[in-house]
Amino acid sequence: MSTVMGGGSRTAAKAPKPVVSGRERDGRVAWLFIAPVLIGFVVFYLYPTLRGLYWSFTDYSLLGQPKWVGAQNYVDVVHDADFWRSMLKTLQYVVINVGSQLLLALLLAALMHRLTRSVMLRTTLLLPWLVPNVTTGLIWLWLLDTNLGFVNHLLDSMGFDHVGFFMSPDLVIPTISLINTWGYAGYTALLFYAGMLQIPADVYEAAAIDGAGEWRLFTRVTLPLLKPILALVLVVTLIGSFQIFDTVAATTRGDPAGASRVVYYYIYQQAFQFFHMGYASTMAILLVLILGVLTFVQLRLLRASESQLS
Repeated sequence: MSTVMGGGSRTAAKAPKPVVSGRERDGRVAWLFIAPVLIGFVVFYLYPTLRGLYWSFTDYSLLGQPKWVGAQNYVDVVHDADFWRSMLKTLQYVVINVGSQLLLALLLAALMHRLTRSVMLRTTLLLPWLVPNVTTGLIWLWLLDTNLGFVNHLLDSMGFDHVGFFMSPDLVIPTISLINTWGYAGYTALLFYAGMLQIPADVYEAAAIDGAGEWRLFTRVTLPLLKPILALVLVVTLIGSFQIFDTVAATTRGDPAGASRVVYYYIYQQAFQFFHMGYASTMAILLVLILGVLTFVQLRLLRASESQLS
């Protein structure tokens, strides 16, 4: 250690302070802000996922310790007719819900974009999305009741027979699908509307000068330039539709005769009614894999990362 002699005293030279670059300082601040989200992700997502993956290889019943059974649960799921039947019901729901929701949302967004940009209208469209799904299901359960429902009273006044929307095996899945379409179409329309606002006005003006009408403007200009938003909405809507549970639990509970027992409700029954937690975890893991494959294929087909606006 170097010293300085003077006046009979020895003074130690101060070591230079380490220099912290701006990038390192910003990185530390970024990690500070990200930390709560990372902690929440680990506690509420990563840890339950890893624990569920472990349970899928065990015979866990919630009433005792897990017993390792290897891949037997996966073999049983593959041969479970009720699981595949619930998957078919879920696919039926997904097709109806995603198709009707996207078509209605695109129509509403196009009308708002071309005709009006009222803030009041946008707020009104968002109101059904703000209502919890359980509440929405209970409201429509009353409205569509076979004997006391307002819709059937309206049909009766028009000379039609009463319709058992929740009692008919052929109508129950379409009914639940359209209920959730009513709840989410407004929010989806606002996403499409926000994407349409990013399209330059001169693109529409140039197409109009070339003689394009409203339909051609929508199909040749709006849809191609809306592809990134469309891909995002398709992925989110597809995943959300496969996770349908609360509306079924609030209205039919899988009835009549299992006609509305979607895969999430079947997993719930196996886990918390029959206490087959290991078996339910296996079905949940398989559903995650199926959704991952569908999402990957969907993004590849739509090329969501490419925007024709750039």
